[in-house]
Amino acid sequence: MTARRIVLWDIDHTLIDTRGVGRELSAQAFEQVTGVPMLKQAKIDGITESVIFRETAKLHGLQTDRHDFERFASALTKAHLARASELRERGHALTGAAAALEALSAIPGVVQTVLTGNVRMVAEIKLQVFGLDRHIRWDIGAFGEDDDVRAELVRIALGRVASMFGEPVTASDAVLIGDTPADVEAALESGVPMIAVASGRSSVDDLRDAGAVRILPSLADTGGLVAMVREA
Repeated sequence: MTARRIVLWDIDHTLIDTRGVGRELSAQAFEQVTGVPMLKQAKIDGITESVIFRETAKLHGLQTDRHDFERFASALTKAHLARASELRERGHALTGAAAALEALSAIPGVVQTVLTGNVRMVAEIKLQVFGLDRHIRWDIGAFGEDDDVRAELVRIALGRVASMFGEPVTASDAVLIGDTPADVEAALESGVPMIAVASGRSSVDDLRDAGAVRILPSLADTGGLVAMVREA
């Protein structure tokens, strides 16, 4: 196929850290949509935005539907746009993220996209804010509004790649890079090679226990990452 390796990047705690701004914006959008202050939030690591919203609503005694989530996604996007400068000032790209994206872009046949629990517009804003969007193909990614289950996002992304290039795509044509056991689980379930990065809340041991074989402590080792992508 034209693209010999599809790199599926997770975003939060793999490429960037919002340093708490993301939670503040979620709380702002949650209250705007539900009329209830967000006093606590459901588990977020490796979980899609639709599930986080639904489960957070349940923690506040609320039942929500797809329309509520769509309103939340819209409010969340507007909040990120309005506070983009604050996100830039308080958050940061993780060490090695820009170099990794640049190095992979130089390899013939490698195409980079994202596989994230974020809704697409928020994902785009986050990477644009930190200058990490230049090598990302947004049209073949998979996002938090596409499905509740992360493994299904892998299948959606591969389907979009196949449609784009007009050729069959197998799991072995891709590699998923993420920082959580949920990323590892999605890769194992879908049969996609995985590179786990202990740059978030999960340690090297946590990721190994989840089933990861290829593990980096961070993206600082650009050469090591490139080698893993080539060999995966």
